Amino acid sequence: MSDIALLPQRFQDWFTTKGWQPRAHQLALIKMYQEQKSTLLIAPTGAGKTLAGFLPTLIELAERPKRNDIRPAGIHTLYISPLKALAVDVERNLEKPIAEMGLPIRVETRTGDTPASKRDRQRRQPPDILLTTPEQVALMVSSKDAESYFDSLQRVIFDEIHALAPSKRGDLLALGFARLRKLSPGLLATGLSATVRDPDALQAWLAGAPALADLIMAEKSIAAPPDIQILETGERLPWSGHSARHATGEILAAIKQHRMTLVFVNTRAQAEMLFRLLWDSNDDGLRIALHHGSLEVGQRRKVEAAMATGGLDAIVCTATLDLGIDWGAVDLVINIGAPKGASRLLQRIGRANHRLDEPSKAILVPSNRFEVLECRAAVDAAYAGEQDAEVRRRGALDVLAQHVLGMACTAPFLADDLYREIVSAAPYADVSREVFDDVLRFVATGGYALKSYERFAKIRQDKDGFWRAANPRVIQQYRMNVGTIVEATMLKVRFGRKGRGGIGGRTLGEIEEYFAETMIHGDTFVFAGEVLRFEGIHEDSVLVSRTAPKTDPKVPSYAGGKFPLSTHLAARVRAMLADEKSWQALPDQVAEWLSLQAQKSLLPGADEFLVETFPRGERFHLMAYPFEGRLAHQTLGMLLTRRLERARLKPQGFVANDYAISVWGLGDIGLREAQEPGVIAGLFDQDMLGDDLEAWLDESALMKRTFRYCAVIAGLIERHYPGIEKRGRQVTMSTDLVYDVLRSHEPNHILLRAARADAATGLLDIERLGDMLSRIRGRIIHKRLERPSPLSVPVLLEIGRESVYGEARDILLEEAAVDLMAEAMGE
Repeated sequence: MSDIALLPQRFQDWFTTKGWQPRAHQLALIKMYQEQKSTLLIAPTGAGKTLAGFLPTLIELAERPKRNDIRPAGIHTLYISPLKALAVDVERNLEKPIAEMGLPIRVETRTGDTPASKRDRQRRQPPDILLTTPEQVALMVSSKDAESYFDSLQRVIFDEIHALAPSKRGDLLALGFARLRKLSPGLLATGLSATVRDPDALQAWLAGAPALADLIMAEKSIAAPPDIQILETGERLPWSGHSARHATGEILAAIKQHRMTLVFVNTRAQAEMLFRLLWDSNDDGLRIALHHGSLEVGQRRKVEAAMATGGLDAIVCTATLDLGIDWGAVDLVINIGAPKGASRLLQRIGRANHRLDEPSKAILVPSNRFEVLECRAAVDAAYAGEQDAEVRRRGALDVLAQHVLGMACTAPFLADDLYREIVSAAPYADVSREVFDDVLRFVATGGYALKSYERFAKIRQDKDGFWRAANPRVIQQYRMNVGTIVEATMLKVRFGRKGRGGIGGRTLGEIEEYFAETMIHGDTFVFAGEVLRFEGIHEDSVLVSRTAPKTDPKVPSYAGGKFPLSTHLAARVRAMLADEKSWQALPDQVAEWLSLQAQKSLLPGADEFLVETFPRGERFHLMAYPFEGRLAHQTLGMLLTRRLERARLKPQGFVANDYAISVWGLGDIGLREAQEPGVIAGLFDQDMLGDDLEAWLDESALMKRTFRYCAVIAGLIERHYPGIEKRGRQVTMSTDLVYDVLRSHEPNHILLRAARADAATGLLDIERLGDMLSRIRGRIIHKRLERPSPLSVPVLLEIGRESVYGEARDILLEEAAVDLMAEAMGE
């Protein structure tokens, strides 16, 4: 049988009317499904991955015999997306071939935005294909009717699986998938992914340990190579900061030259700020919209609908739109700031010209001089086809605790049965029975130190050995708190004025409680693309009115994580600094800066580590340039200050960015090195990751915050109660108290283990720091200077920054940079 014969005639006719030919990987996936094989498909953006994923389902459902009874057939295929917007977009795109071929197939979405009435109806009348998110899967498999609801399930499609797997959301989804395999024996899985460095990890994730799913690799040559440029601004390039204010006019000019542009930023605060900058300078009346996760759902859907119909010229957006979404009219992607990794850059670029026969076009806009280096490294890595996204991870114990509770909410279980199910999920394949029993005891009692408190007893064991939820309230609270995304307490932003009966105005979205509490009546801030006047806080709402700003409005900041600089790009940046010939590809402003550094200090070789020491005012600075990312640098700064204290050099503080770190104090470490050679090398010895790290971690606020997140995910502390929303301070006080109790009385508690693991792999980036300390051993070059070096200027600008917003802040930074460079040049 020829490959094309895998497509029924009506499908062949549909491809013909579209002027398309089925691609080899699309046909291969149909064959894999017919052979009952779970499969990972890796294909470039625009290669028709999503259609490939659904073709086996559409074919099988189109050819199923007609039913004589009226009972709903049930869900055949479950599609899981990392983004709500992607699920909505896929539904829109899937409805087209279904309608054009007249297929008797019903498709629906279920996300956190789906009304309860629609979810109830879906339980009674399941669609053939349900498009959903990981959190909804956790809710569905923990429901009382999960077994009957999924008894007809044949397939699960995981879209953008490379973005899901390496996270706690991926851990929760892997556990939910293990339960689906139990409910539907013979269930087949299809994973859809962009190119990844480690396909084996995703194959194991799909098949369930210890098996591997089959692999289909689309030909790379089928896609046109991308067209990536770095904006070489005609304005003065900032030394520090993350604002693209200097390039506002050039960004608008690029938008004007294209049909539709996606302007990506890395944070919601940046999105609000940039949208306002563009809007205030939008003399040509370009249709520009804003999209990020804190905006009200109706507003987001309006923007997505306008984009789908070509009704916009540009959208300023965060990661909410950077995965898989296919709007063919997008012909340019602009990325503000450095992309923080080659894989992330390729992912975002793929949103432009989402077709194989046209190159994806992108412009990177560096926000500062160091970011120019990172952008150059990312572009070179992207053209080389290199990948740096990690997908292999060990499952988190707080997520496991949440899942154990969820399974008890579904139906009573035996520990042996649940353990066998859990270790079939790839992230938990190595979990020992001892660790599982520790998690089970935690869910049952809260652990040894907390077992006297009834409130922590979530499950009970009956005389037959079955574990079940302790009471109906536990089930209700579990369902209200399910998920692994822990954000700060959010307050709704709505129009209205306190005391005037206007509290029920239109909702614009949400901001974090701590930001709202920094404002006083009459303050202005930017949100949802508007300048708003703060009127007050009423219950769970920030009341606002529209206003013209009298001064620069504030920009809401969010406590979400920042992207770390990838290890791969760090190595490229170091190599670039060491190779003067490579500076020809850099803007003149940056090449001149590096030349001045070579004159006034030095630039290290690719395998060398530069440490500068110099006096400034009444302080002495130690400046180092690891290029290992902000997380690793912050950990290094904390440990260095402890060592400098022991050396009686009186450290006073440190500051770090993605590229460098500065520690300052009253003692001259440069003079100490001159008198006792080897002192600086000793500061960077690998043993700092031993007792120093443990001692610092035990007392650090960062560790308490990490524990707080783990406690919320594991269900020890609930954020949401029926009719009650627990405020941020209440959660902080509760978890800090529990943290201190456990440290004193049960230091090996399962949540303390979970928090330490999170700190090591995430917030502290300890493995990365350890690799760096090993790499630089014996390669440290110390340069003692009389004044700051040109390379140190961007980092010194971070010290003691005032909380100044908008244009005033940029002006202050620029004035400080001019003074610092004059000082560095000895002027």
